[in-house]
Order: sequence, then C-alpha cells, then structure tokens
Amino acid sequence: MAFEVKMPQLGLTMEEGTVSKWIKHEGDAVKVGDVILEITTDKLTNEVASEAEGTLLKIVAQEGEDVPVKGTLAWIGQPGEAVGGGAPAAPAAAPAVPFAPAAAAATAAPAAPAKPAGDTSVIVIGGGPGGYVAAIRAAQLGAKVTVVEKQYLGGTCLNVGCIPTKCLLHSAELVEDIRNQGKEIGVEVEGVKVNFPQVIAHKNEISKKLTSGVAGLLKMNKVKKIDGEASFIGEKKISVKKPDGSAEEMTADAIIVATGSVNSVPPIPGIKENPNCIDSTGALSLEALPKSMVVIGGGVIGLELACAYAAFGTKITVVEAMDHMLPMLDGDLTKIGVAHMKKMGMEFNLECPVQSVESSPVGAKVVCKNKAGETVSFEAEKVLVAIGRRANTVSLNLEAGKIANDRGRIIVDDQMRTNVPGVYAIGDCVFGKAQLAHTASAMGEVAAETIMGIPAAYDERTNPTCVYIEPEAASVGLTEEQCKAQGIEYKVGKFPMSANGKALILNGGEGLVKVIAGKEYGEILGMHIIGPRATDLIAEGALAIGEEMTLDEIIATIHSHPTVTETMREAALQAEKRAIHTSNK
Repeated sequence: MAFEVKMPQLGLTMEEGTVSKWIKHEGDAVKVGDVILEITTDKLTNEVASEAEGTLLKIVAQEGEDVPVKGTLAWIGQPGEAVGGGAPAAPAAAPAVPFAPAAAAATAAPAAPAKPAGDTSVIVIGGGPGGYVAAIRAAQLGAKVTVVEKQYLGGTCLNVGCIPTKCLLHSAELVEDIRNQGKEIGVEVEGVKVNFPQVIAHKNEISKKLTSGVAGLLKMNKVKKIDGEASFIGEKKISVKKPDGSAEEMTADAIIVATGSVNSVPPIPGIKENPNCIDSTGALSLEALPKSMVVIGGGVIGLELACAYAAFGTKITVVEAMDHMLPMLDGDLTKIGVAHMKKMGMEFNLECPVQSVESSPVGAKVVCKNKAGETVSFEAEKVLVAIGRRANTVSLNLEAGKIANDRGRIIVDDQMRTNVPGVYAIGDCVFGKAQLAHTASAMGEVAAETIMGIPAAYDERTNPTCVYIEPEAASVGLTEEQCKAQGIEYKVGKFPMSANGKALILNGGEGLVKVIAGKEYGEILGMHIIGPRATDLIAEGALAIGEEMTLDEIIATIHSHPTVTETMREAALQAEKRAIHTSNK
C-alpha cells in the first residue's frame, strides 16, 4: 500500500504550511530519511524527510500551494501501485492548546485605499527586513507588488548582520559560561575548545534557513521578485539593470526605497591597502580564528564582534576617538558593560584617534594619538574597522528622481513619504532614524499601509535599542542625561540583577534594570536594562511607553516567579520607594 506524505505539524499553533520547493520529483527513488521537499511556516523554511522507501509516485501539492496540517503532500510506493485521491486530505482535529483564548477578537476592517486594492501597483527597491516586510504587507492589502533586489533577500540583517552576529555571540556565550561559571555550578568540562570553522558553518546554515524562508513568504504572498540594480531615471520612474546586462524601465503607483546601508570606510591612510583590515562582513566570514584583533570604533557593531572574538580566545584591543563608548545607552549600563568586557581581557583606549594603518609581520599595525598627544601603536593579526554605516543610495541616482536627501540619506515624514508624491523610503537609508532591522520593518508596515489608504505613522518613542555585548543591554525611551538636557522632572527606580534569583542562576546576577518616570504622574519615560535576557525584557518598556503606562500600572501587573521579568516590577517599586527586595534609598 502506498505511503501518504502529510503536512507535518511543527508547532501547536501551526494550522497550515506552504510547499516552497520539491527536492524530489515524480519517479525519483526515495529512501527513509531523504529530504523530499521544503515547506515554509511563518519566517522559516523546514525540510521534510521521507518516512518510507520506494518511488515518489505522485506529487499532490504543488510549489506555492498552502496545505493544512495532515493534508496530503505526495504518495510514495512501488511503481504502478495505486495511490489515494489527488486532493489534499482534510486537516485533522487540532490538538488542545493549553491556555488558548476562548474566542479570537474580531479584526476591524481596514480603511479602503484611494483606488481599488487590486489596481494599486507597488515597487519595492531592496529585499531586506524593511523591503520584504513592506512588500508582504502591501500584498496582504491587495496591491500588485514587485521587489527589486540586486544581491540577496534578507539584506544585511539576515546575511551579514544581525543574525550571523548573534550566532557567533551565542557560541561565544556558551564558551564563556562553561569556562567562567561551569565549575561554580557543578559543570566541569575538560579541554573546552572552539571549532571555529563549525561556528561559521552553523552561522551560515541559520542565515540560509531564514533567507530561504523570506523567498517562500514572498512567493506565498504572490510578490514578484526581479534580480537587478535599480536607479531613478525620473520622478517615480526607475531603470533596473539585470545580471545579463539588459535594462528594464519600470514605474508604479508607489515606489518604496529600502536599500539599507553599507559599512563606512574612514579616510585613514593604509586601511584600504592592508588585506588584514576587515569590516563586519569580513569578521563574519574568517576561515580561522585570529590570535589578536584591533577594533577601530567603540560602537555597537565593533563591541558586539569584539565580545564574540574575546570569548573565543582572541586578544582584543579597542581604539576609540571619543571619550566614551556606546553613546546610545544610559551611562549606568555602559559602566557595567565596559567593566565586564575588561574582565574578559579586552583592552580599551579612549580619546585615541587612528592616524594610519601600517603593515606588520603580525598582520597590521594601527598607529594612534593618545589623549596626551603621544604616538602609540597596536599590532594584531586582524584590524576590524567598525566606525558605523552609511546609507546605501549612491547608485540610486536620487537627483534624477528629484528625491530630497541629506548626503544620500533620504528625508521622510512619519508616514515614510518623501518630497515626491508616491515615493517612500524606509530603513537605514532614511535620514535621522536608528539603523536597526526592527526599525526598517516597522517603517515598511507604515509605508505599505499608508499607500493602501490605512492610517499609520512611525513612532520613534517605542523603538528599542539592543546591544548584544556581554551581558547584553537594551534601552528604550529617554535616558537620565536626556531628561536633564530637556528640563524634564523625573524619578528613577533601579533594581540590581544580583537581587533576582533567575539572574543569579543565569549569569551570577550581573546587571541592572533602571526605569525613568515622570515626577508628578509616574508615566514611564524610559527603561534601560543590562543583564541576562535584556533584549527580550525591553519589549515591556516599549509597550509601557507606547501605552502611556505609569509606575503604578507596572506594579499592579503580577510578574511570574522565578523570572528575570520580576526585575521590571521591582525597579518600578523602587522608584515609588516601595521596594521589597532592595533598598529604597
């Protein structure tokens, strides 16, 4: 009897999946464990392996088709063997989900666009976290969407940014935990070593899964993708240069520019000429672990990668022209972060601008001027240049499109509209906004909804900054420094991670939660966290600011125990001089 291949249930809430790609085809021989197809769920692409041996007799569900859980995908058996009907099977009864709501709330109908949705055409230039989100949202609302991408879907974030960096950092965190905390908690491991090629291979595999997932999502939402480089040749008119050298002129009712950013290269003599000088992309693709590395720049990118390599065993030296690092974070958080990084063996040289990079038998020599005016130098196998990123708009020919910009950074309003009607811009290529993947995604949704006639606006107040140093840090809203500068009367609540049971378990209790609230009404103005799970916890702060919540409302919300989330309530209690587990001074 032929074996029925069914859509697997990969999670309690999964109801259906999309067939993204058939690996095996009708007539192919199949063994148990062979990958026969790929399916897309949410943002992930998953492989489906065969549970039977024989021949792939019939493919029932075609690529791009949505199939319910337990629905029929294909049949495997012996040649000539009869198979079941070609229609997908009805989905099996969904399993009970603990704590599921009794009924889902009805979704309000969106406002109608200015013209029928099906008649609205949208071109998105760039397929990164801003571009693909904008494309999918516009398609969901009925637009005919085309994405133009010159390199790879997922942009910097999925390929050479957020995701790959966090893969390295996770591997590094495990190494550091074993070395520094293992013995203390009773886990003694001999001979811990880093298989760096495998670290890189794991990073590549995660990126591959996510980028293929994006491709599946675009296909599922019927978004057309064109490979090529776009540039403006007039108002609301672009030309796309394709890989084969041909060009296609295109226009649409709306164009969304989502070209992101690229690494900045400072005009320092010797940087471009020395092959041992690398940017963040290069740092994510090294074939061997360097023994030493000089990091030029004390910002987010440089310090995240510095933490990863320091944990792997690389000797890290940081040089920074300013007198402080991580200026986007509250000062209390920076102090804790820098202290930990120093414990990791990292060396910091502030007010130490780089003058040149020279060749060295080791790899490279970075020549600087210290704050005393003396010439100092640092040698290392690799030099990581991490002084920031610039808008990736050079090839767009913004002038031809008559798009207002500030040195290539496109000027937009809070609905992501440029000065040219029908042209929008989102993400890193926008002037004056945080260069973060979640910023781009939020902007993408706003742009798509604005185009389709739905009221939407970008709200910077609720946009968190996350820094994946060790321990990780996160911030949203106003810092103390900003409150003072703006003349805002405020009060502060602090709670140390050392007084939280879960934090003590996770990292020994290193870190702090700090909440800033208005003095008169107690409205949440800012929240700043460093410690375990900080980048997850910060969402509560963003929600509190967005909903104009007060300290009393956070206090009135019961937080589960033992969790790190308790620190949020404890900090609010301390701000109101009601602390239970710490001093009220």
